[in-house]
Amino acid sequence: MARVALVTGGTRGIGAAICLALKAQGRTVVANYASNDEAAAAFQKEHGIPVYKFNVASFEDCEAGIAKIVAEHGVIEVLVNNAGITRDGTLVKMRRDMWDAVIDTNLGSCYNMCKLTFEGMRERKFGRVVNVGSVNGQAGQYGQVNYAAAKSGIHGFTKALAQEGARYGITVNAIAPGYVDTEMVRAVPGEVLRKIVAKIPVGRLGHAEDIARGVAFLTADDADFMTGSTLSINGGMHMY
Repeated sequence: MARVALVTGGTRGIGAAICLALKAQGRTVVANYASNDEAAAAFQKEHGIPVYKFNVASFEDCEAGIAKIVAEHGVIEVLVNNAGITRDGTLVKMRRDMWDAVIDTNLGSCYNMCKLTFEGMRERKFGRVVNVGSVNGQAGQYGQVNYAAAKSGIHGFTKALAQEGARYGITVNAIAPGYVDTEMVRAVPGEVLRKIVAKIPVGRLGHAEDIARGVAFLTADDADFMTGSTLSINGGMHMY
């Protein structure tokens, strides 16, 4: 039976590309999303991947969502924590609610989702967890103390959880994407975006598929000797 793979924030952008890569890998893929019902419905119709709406920042919502997925598809053995948001602003202008929203969604969701799936992986002696960090969690970014803190936290969370999972056949790795051609990045003013691209040695933004290939590599059944690592996919923008 195909292993069940859950991708958070999986109906658009990088998440959608990851879902398709895992489906091609032979997984039974399900996608979580937060709010865009129209995009989620279109994604499900086009690709035949079931979608589940719940707030990954809420432990109770995750608990209910995962219980439904397990009941309908089976135990989750592959988990990709991809969901993320931005609420940018310098520290002087950043409100506490902007900080909390990003920390809870980007980092807190990793706790919620791993906490609720880890035991099932332990029982099966198999698990693949990939947490999506960011180049800005490695190098920092002006006006993103919340985002950089959350993504940096993901890298530490990954290393610690990898140590807990190793004896049970569970690998836990992170991917740190650079700037990828998604809706979020396309919303950046053109002048700023041109400056960003100028700092990327390969001379272009990343594609969602670039990140998805990395996830497919880390979640393969035979990728059992790589754990606690961060795979940087950023076009050489930050060599870490």
